Amino acid sequence: MKENKLMKEISVTELKGLRIGNAQNREAKTGVTVLLFDNGAKVGVDISGGGPASRETPLALPLTADNPVNGIVLSGGSAFGLAASDGVMQYLEERGIGYETGYAKVPLVCQSCIYDLGIGRADIRPDKAMGYEACINAEKNQPVCGSVGAGTGATVGKLYGMGRAMKSGLGIYAAEVGKLKMAAIVVVNAVGDIFHPETGEKVAGLCSEDGTGFADSCSELYKISRQKDLFEQDKQPDIDINSNTTIGAVITNGRFSKAEMSKIASMARSAYSRCINPVGTMADGDTIYAACFGEEEADLNMAGTLAAQVMARAILKAVELA
Repeated sequence: MKENKLMKEISVTELKGLRIGNAQNREAKTGVTVLLFDNGAKVGVDISGGGPASRETPLALPLTADNPVNGIVLSGGSAFGLAASDGVMQYLEERGIGYETGYAKVPLVCQSCIYDLGIGRADIRPDKAMGYEACINAEKNQPVCGSVGAGTGATVGKLYGMGRAMKSGLGIYAAEVGKLKMAAIVVVNAVGDIFHPETGEKVAGLCSEDGTGFADSCSELYKISRQKDLFEQDKQPDIDINSNTTIGAVITNGRFSKAEMSKIASMARSAYSRCINPVGTMADGDTIYAACFGEEEADLNMAGTLAAQVMARAILKAVELA
């Protein structure tokens, strides 16, 4: 991907105050990725898909209380995987981290899940123990990309089911412009195909029937819609459009309000449309969190533009390293 001379790639570990940990079950092909904020973070959110599996996401809405969020959880398991946050909350509570209510400190944790029950084992999902394990691993803060954590069961190009899909995973990319640092963490689990955002080259997605190349998901979707008009219900093609979601987060050391972070999240969503097609369907739960915990002053437009660029690169890493 062509490098912007003003944008310099950095390690995500240069965002001090953020720790990332993964845990997974490779037999079941599912897992958890946790983002822990040492001193809390202001979090916004953008939801563009029609079927999100989420927990405590309203904490990131602009009109809710402006309390620091302690962690963001990305996981597999569909809505079953929401149990992983129980382990994250236990980990934080044991360390005295959370919102002080006067009777107890309540950790504030947002979570979103992908649907990965169609690969591996559907009866084993991320749970409390796996969420806790991911937090323990976050203490090392040695994040990696590929088929790990929440990306363990991620796939793309799933219009005709897993038989013609391709493996995807977890992608991480970070960069800085001046003193502003921005990182993106994403789990790419899309029904659509994945494209290089600058060249337009398809890099992953729906395989052709003979397995020798790619088919075009958009063309196939149009074809399926036409066939539904022409044929009776029992002769309609067998499609699988209910098992998809791309979830992620952008993290910055900038200083922004919660409402501004929601705007940055919505600007980061343009990376989805640059790289994934089709995207944001009613069968997706596409969600992006945006978190800040720094003091660097930066223009909101520049920060949102940077967020989209690092997210696009993280999407590429998710499929290239899977």
